[in-house]
Amino acid sequence: MASRLVDLSHTVEHGMVTYEGLPAPAISDFMSREESRDRYSPGTEFQVGAITMVANTGTYVDAPFHRFADGKDLADLSLESLADLPGAVVRIPRTTKSINKDVLKDLDLHQKAVLFHTGWDRYWRTQQYFSGHPFLTRDASELLVNQKAAFVGIDSYNIDDTRDGSRPAHTLLLGAGIPVCEHLCHLDRLPDDGFRFFAVPVRVKKFGSFPVRAFAVVTEKR
Repeated sequence: MASRLVDLSHTVEHGMVTYEGLPAPAISDFMSREESRDRYSPGTEFQVGAITMVANTGTYVDAPFHRFADGKDLADLSLESLADLPGAVVRIPRTTKSINKDVLKDLDLHQKAVLFHTGWDRYWRTQQYFSGHPFLTRDASELLVNQKAAFVGIDSYNIDDTRDGSRPAHTLLLGAGIPVCEHLCHLDRLPDDGFRFFAVPVRVKKFGSFPVRAFAVVTEKR
């Protein structure tokens, strides 16, 4: 048996817009290499970076606190809810925008990281990414809750239809304590199942969302 790592995260870059209407990250030197030379021995230098960004930047995880004031924040999420989860990829036809429960029929989702592969990541860093994206319907979200999925992710702009202000997918999933990951990528590089999934954010108190380095470990026979 051999294993490979598959990176499922977008790169965070200066000026990159993740969500229309939210500011892009500003990345700079807090202390440049040139400035550091006066502090250390000749030939020794360091860079200390600074970043200003909103929590919803790049590929990120939402904790229940993102939606509910009394929900678990990032610091309260257990590693067991974010790491080394058995994964399942649900393939969505590219013409499908409204993802309903029918695509989940006959699938075993219990205690799995359920990742929706829509292919929308192909529009990342383009204007098209922000509109007409695939999303989960209320009945699909209800089924995921009822089947006790451990984690739900999608490779599109939002797991909800952004025209619906009630945000049923976020409300149902986070209300059930299921972390949500948006803006995944490269799900086409994963098998449908038989892999382990990881998406661990920084442990921040009173925060509901934060970027992650999402990845999968795929084990294959040689």
